[in-house]
Amino acid sequence: MNKIPDTREVGATIQYRRVVTVQIHFGTSGWRGIIANDFTFEGVRRASAAIAGHVLAKKKAPKLIVGYDTRFFSTDFAQTAASVLRGHGCHVLLCSAFTPTPTIAHAIIHGKLDGGVNITASHNPAQYNGLKFSGPEGGPALSAVTKDIEKRAYALGDISPNGHEVDNNFERVDPREPYFEQLQRVVRFDVLKRAKGSLVCDAVHGCGAGWLDRILQENSVKHSIIRANRDVLFGGTGPDPSEENLGPLAKAVAETKAVAGLATDGDADRFGILDRDGSFISPNHILGLIFDYLLETRGVKLGASRSVATTHLIDAVAKHHGVQVYETPVGFKYVGPLLREGKILVGGEESAGMTIYGHVPEKDGILTCLLVAEMIAARQASLGEQLRDLFRRVGREFWPVRENLHLSEDVQQNMPERLRQEFSSFAGRKVVRADRTDGLKLLFENGEWLLMRLSGTEPLIRIYTEAAAQAASNKLAQDASAWIEG
Repeated sequence: MNKIPDTREVGATIQYRRVVTVQIHFGTSGWRGIIANDFTFEGVRRASAAIAGHVLAKKKAPKLIVGYDTRFFSTDFAQTAASVLRGHGCHVLLCSAFTPTPTIAHAIIHGKLDGGVNITASHNPAQYNGLKFSGPEGGPALSAVTKDIEKRAYALGDISPNGHEVDNNFERVDPREPYFEQLQRVVRFDVLKRAKGSLVCDAVHGCGAGWLDRILQENSVKHSIIRANRDVLFGGTGPDPSEENLGPLAKAVAETKAVAGLATDGDADRFGILDRDGSFISPNHILGLIFDYLLETRGVKLGASRSVATTHLIDAVAKHHGVQVYETPVGFKYVGPLLREGKILVGGEESAGMTIYGHVPEKDGILTCLLVAEMIAARQASLGEQLRDLFRRVGREFWPVRENLHLSEDVQQNMPERLRQEFSSFAGRKVVRADRTDGLKLLFENGEWLLMRLSGTEPLIRIYTEAAAQAASNKLAQDASAWIEG
């Protein structure tokens, strides 16, 4: 908080009031902001003090792990968080090196810790950093928890550096080996080793370097790795393993004649997959393929969870195998309870997030890349061939589209009310059901669907569509854009 003059004066004395200069708001996956503008050391101190208050209200001397990614100032932000947490009475374990988010999740569960703080902005551009908080279950904190932390952060008094001196004298931990042992339990490396050809890993200058490639090396799987060095600007493209950012990986796949390209994002919780011809395979399609493959090979008949924005290919695979699908709002925090209840084999989101039964309740891009490699080795077919076969077996094709549409101030103000209206038809299509789990989702009689979700942090609306042909999905997205702007 800064002190600013109050409008009242008493004699020659100016009265001061305190104002919060940094607002802490947790989105679907933590608090993020532009470094030095929104995400500051003051903010990290405030968020960490609020987290300390939250965990101390539940347990005396709680034990927390603090991790960080390869971003600018992440190490310093992590030391600041650790110092504040310890100053408030928490037992702090500080990671000894850049550590993926799923590894932090496993460390919490494996070490029976009371939670963890991770300094990362995941796949966001280089100018961003962020802070994630995970509870004792290892997954992203639920909304009730983050709202409590936000309230505590707002109510804090002076949060200046005084009394929050930063040092580097912490108990250091390296959670790599327990995490690798966990991967050995859930990935069939004996099958993966039979792959005919090599793999190319792309760390996109993030936390995946030294993790995905290293476990492949330890299991004698032929591979190479690119963009493994730390670069806080992420080569100018950002650490999102999206199709437009994976040009270097496509080139490496072609040059080495690899069977696949495997990419992870900034904190290695998301994945990006290229087929042997360098073509990008949609995360939605990867989720459907892996769900089908695991049902065939793991000997358990559990269902899957998918967010409201994720492909209905998941539903088709579930119907084909006679299992159930659970639809959730957007946010991986909703997956954990279903995993703990033993209801799902796969939990997935269209934004390249996935985990499986018996693993952590957090997105794990490293695990997903390994399962893709295992699936290729087991089926001895390219991902494109496998996808066409899956479409044939479930009886139709699924082609999802996602677009972000920036809104003018007038449109943004009116949009919540417009999304609340009832629809019997939309752009000439008959609506058979409206789903308001998260945003407005319209399902049409031919199996196509449309979802419109307002962003909670930006003046934009996200449009998701899916149809049995790419052109039809694109047309539905265009019609949605026209309706929004009309």
